[in-house]
Amino acid sequence: MIEFSPIYFNTLDSTNTKCKELARNGAPHGTVIIADYQTAGKGRLGRHFCSPNGAGLYCTVLIREGFDMTNAGLITPCAAVAAAKAIEEVSGHDAKIKWVNDIFMGGRKLCGILTEASLPDFAVIGIGINLLQDKNAFPKELHSIITSIEEETGRIVTPKEMEKALLRHLSNELSELHERTFLKEYKMRSFVIGKEVEVHSGNDVYTAKAIGIDDNAGLKLELPDKTIKTLTTGEVSIKVKA
Repeated sequence: MIEFSPIYFNTLDSTNTKCKELARNGAPHGTVIIADYQTAGKGRLGRHFCSPNGAGLYCTVLIREGFDMTNAGLITPCAAVAAAKAIEEVSGHDAKIKWVNDIFMGGRKLCGILTEASLPDFAVIGIGINLLQDKNAFPKELHSIITSIEEETGRIVTPKEMEKALLRHLSNELSELHERTFLKEYKMRSFVIGKEVEVHSGNDVYTAKAIGIDDNAGLKLELPDKTIKTLTTGEVSIKVKA
């Protein structure tokens, strides 16, 4: 089990940036950075993660133990299982995982995860969860894409309540990362298996059918010519086709 030590801030540019700074200065395993508001929240592939003041839980966890070069790629999907379980616990509604790092509820994005590693020394896991309905704080182009626990369930979940559940589940799941026990749950909660997806890899864009997830959390695809391809968690993103 991991003993977490939260440090709280009103405002940060990015909890990931702050956590990496502290990690380089010797912060211990289990340090957690939490902010009410991020001015420059970070998403995968250099994207911005919108973080309205007081409307979500924005946190980053520092880990130094329990992973190595062979399983570092499993950190994000393992954290996704923990986040999905925590969200389901506090909301009472199903939480699904869109490969590789997003949590969906009601067909829309509720949570994003960004893991950044400085191997072999440490990894930081940034998790942002939308709690309150605050669509005016998001760009209009995101209104049909994102959601919150309040919008989906009518429940008001506080950041502290979400934090408590999330850290408990992260401790459970990350402590067993090397055993890969989370993979069964990761596959079961998949939002994409059986669906047509649009894959973006560099300048390449193509359509395929998601048919499964392998034991390294790679996404198995069936291409139009019936060949099978497996995506890893690198510089790739997918969109589920309507």
